[in-house]
Amino acid sequence: MDDKLKKSQLARLSRIEGQVRGVARMIEEERYCIDVLTQIRAVRAALDKVEQETLGDHLQHCVAHAFHAGSDKDRQIKIDEILEVLDSRRR
Repeated sequence: MDDKLKKSQLARLSRIEGQVRGVARMIEEERYCIDVLTQIRAVRAALDKVEQETLGDHLQHCVAHAFHAGSDKDRQIKIDEILEVLDSRRR
């Protein structure tokens, strides 16, 4: 993973960690359900962004390398991995 992206992802994950702790506090404090649900959606959106950027990096580096320098088997492995990740996301 690119160093700049890695630092960005780690910072984003730290913020997400704080958001999750905030949601837990909201539940402990019995805050209004809609407010809790709104914060949960924000956490999901932030995680989706981490996932999207990680997938993009994987495609640009790992998959591109397998297609340019790898064997037929390496290419097929990368294709199968991507299909599995995309399929599991739909569930």
